Amino acid sequence: MRSMKLRGTLGGLNLLLEPGDTASSVAHSLENYSDLLATSVTIEIAGDTHPEALEVALSAIRAAGGTPGRVRAPRVTVTSANGAAVPERAPQEDPELPSAQTVIVPHNVRAGFRGEYKGSVVVLGDVNPGAELIAGGDVIVTGALRGVAHAGYGGYENAIVWARPIASPQIRIGDALARSPEGSSNMRRMEGNERTERASLSGGMIVIDVQR
Repeated sequence: MRSMKLRGTLGGLNLLLEPGDTASSVAHSLENYSDLLATSVTIEIAGDTHPEALEVALSAIRAAGGTPGRVRAPRVTVTSANGAAVPERAPQEDPELPSAQTVIVPHNVRAGFRGEYKGSVVVLGDVNPGAELIAGGDVIVTGALRGVAHAGYGGYENAIVWARPIASPQIRIGDALARSPEGSSNMRRMEGNERTERASLSGGMIVIDVQR
């Protein structure tokens, strides 16, 4: 990552993620800047950034004691039929990931919304109860996931669900299903819970790990 991607502002720090940035390259570039990340950090996504690069950046900010301030959508976008912002195409680096664009939804997702995406989807906000997201790749939510999410639709078992937190009545990854406990409307209680959580498949079962 070039040093110009980290820029100080009056409100904190600005971090730019670009097409070609990967989880490993972002992690390597940020490991020496933990002291700088201990503030409010605005993440700017330029083009078709890989979701795992965004995930690593968010986790690094949290680990440094900082706070993700805002996540800005790509500057150059087109609008899909469902109103979501679709970034420009960039080559996918993971050969197993469905060859489709990452769709960035630059707002909260309301109840009653049902979105289907061939690749990954990144929601810059909350996914409210009664909403449903179905993606061939990852489901990344920068706020709380309270609706239903299905990542890896079509059998992509390396897909993840990432949110702050995962508070969903039901999530799917590939063919695996996880439901909230009986009598509970959310997979995690929301009181005072803003922790970052990641769901992935392990041994054919969905496992949710707390990132911080």
